[in-house]
Amino acid sequence: MKKTRIFGGVVLFLVVAASFAMGLNNGGEHNMEEGYKVGDMAADFSLKNVDGTMVSLSDFNTAKGFLVIFTCNTCPYAQAYEDRIIALDAKYKPKGVPVIAINPNNPSAKPGDSFAKMKERAAEKGFTFPYLLDEGQNVYPQYGATRTPHVFLLEKTVSGNRVKYIGAIDDNYQDASQVDETFVENAVDAMLAGNEINPKTTKAIGCGIK
Repeated sequence: MKKTRIFGGVVLFLVVAASFAMGLNNGGEHNMEEGYKVGDMAADFSLKNVDGTMVSLSDFNTAKGFLVIFTCNTCPYAQAYEDRIIALDAKYKPKGVPVIAINPNNPSAKPGDSFAKMKERAAEKGFTFPYLLDEGQNVYPQYGATRTPHVFLLEKTVSGNRVKYIGAIDDNYQDASQVDETFVENAVDAMLAGNEINPKTTKAIGCGIK
């Protein structure tokens, strides 16, 4: 009888533990579903740039779209992509698709991503695009950004800024000379030509947002 009770208690414990784990998994799945999907309209924002001005997408009257890139100072992946982000801005800003870089990290958790350090990094690297601080961390959850870097290509339409591509810049963060697929360039070129983007989503590789 005693063994039966012990066995029953063990079974009950396992059932409760499994239910708890399922709850965690469901919560995780829910979190993964938050944020924009391809085809959604992205809300505008107003964030402080390293030059002290406030920047919104609506400021760019002649833009055809935007490369909104969540990045930061401290992540090795983000650092590896800085020159490629500068190159993307140089290539596509004249075509009406400028880079808008946003630092989503909390400076309290990552002091190296403070506004002062952002200004230093932008000057050091010669950023040619806005580098904005997501103060209060309100914008990156709307987008569903999870990594640095994480790219969202937006197309400016009469209805608003439509999400056209989400994911990685390319398929080799370690070595730009060894890249086989330039996901972002392919997506922007297709968008500007009025063609279908393929792929529309890729997995962003980088550091988790803090």
